[in-house]
Amino acid sequence: MTRPGTGPGGGRPSAPAPPRPERDLDRLLAGLRPLRNPGAYVFTTVDGPVPAGLDPVVTVTEAEGRTLVIRREEADAAGLAYDYVAAWITLRVHSALDAVGLTAAVARALAAAGLSCNVVAGFHHDHLFVEHESADEALSLLRALADRSTGGFDHDRDR
Repeated sequence: MTRPGTGPGGGRPSAPAPPRPERDLDRLLAGLRPLRNPGAYVFTTVDGPVPAGLDPVVTVTEAEGRTLVIRREEADAAGLAYDYVAAWITLRVHSALDAVGLTAAVARALAAAGLSCNVVAGFHHDHLFVEHESADEALSLLRALADRSTGGFDHDRDR
């Protein structure tokens, strides 16, 4: 018999199951809940490993070098060149990595307003890097996109 507050076999309590990733496009769009992360971020590149003292939020290894997305202050302090300053927006819906259409729908909504967008998929969420000066407009467009969807979410929650 398992004691109350313990997991199977009387061990540590069982952790609640993580939420299942969403695959339905309408529910993904309705549940976007975009959140702007504080700060300004830049794309830069280095040869070899990430230099000591840098804490990239994204790394991509390409034949030409290692792309880093880091805070602008870190790039300036390290003397790294960049020409694109971005705001980082997280789409807080838990999207499945094999979901179809989310990136296209988001890119289409932003492109229709003339906004560029660089998308990075994380395990749990998608992350957008938009021009820093356009972040507020991008957030408004993403919220409007969610509001037009009918996935059954409360769109006013977590704004």
